This record gives sequence, C-alpha cells and structure tokens, in this order.
Amino acid sequence: MADLLVRLYDLPEYNFKRVIDQGVTLRRALAPERASVCEWVETHFSRHWRSEVETGFSRQPIDVWIAYDADGLLGFACGDVTARGFFGPTGVAEDARGRGIGEALLFKTLQDLESKGFAYAVIGNPGPVDFYKNKLDATEIPASKPGIYRGMLK
Repeated sequence: MADLLVRLYDLPEYNFKRVIDQGVTLRRALAPERASVCEWVETHFSRHWRSEVETGFSRQPIDVWIAYDADGLLGFACGDVTARGFFGPTGVAEDARGRGIGEALLFKTLQDLESKGFAYAVIGNPGPVDFYKNKLDATEIPASKPGIYRGMLK
C-alpha cells in the first residue's frame, strides 16, 4: 500500500472520553520508562519498531505516546521518528484492541505533530488504510510504495 498523507490543519475534533472512561491514561512517555516501553514494543511487535521507539525517546520532548491502565501498558504511538512528519509506528496489545485506544493514540500523536508546526503528516506503510481514510480523510501518495523503507535491512 502507498503511504498516506494527512492534513494536520484539518484534523477532525476527537473526544478522548471513551478511552478515559475505561480507566486508560494517555500521555507522553517519560525518559525513565524507556527500557520498559522498548522491551514491551519488541515483545509485542518487532525489533524494528523498538528501534523507532528508541529514536522517539532520544528526542526532547519525547516523541512516544503511551496508553496504560492499572494493569500496565496497553499501547504506544510515535510521531516524527522514522522521518520528519511521519506518524508511526503504533500498536495496541492484542487483548486491548477494539477499545478505541489505537485511535486515541493516533489523535494524540497527530495533534502533537500539528503543535510542532507540521501542516501534514505521512503515514508510512499503513496497515489499516480504510481506517485512516475514514477517520482522517487521508489520501494516498502516488508511487510511494515502498517509499522510505526501500532497501531496509532485515
């Protein structure tokens, strides 16, 4: 799938109440959480995503957003780590999916990119394309597959 382009200056309003009412906290990660979050990401997703999360932790302010509840980490999202203005990677624990957590992390991260002065965000190598198109009116970037990931080491 081609990369997607999102107009940050035209983001729809988002109500975080659905997620907050479930006892989920959404916030920017803290530096002392780096090891815990990175290990969780590698365990649940991949070492490549861990590398991108580590990049997010090397920035100030940190470019990693997390969602958690009393039982622990539920999901994460990064912005501005793979390349400037990129959204992702992002992921939610399998047993926490379907609760709106991924969507809430998406909006937190995109709002953060907008607050940094970006007009657009790129979603590289998107998974749920229809979701992004419906929620964000994202558009495909022609001839962008594999895009920045071309020739990436395995």
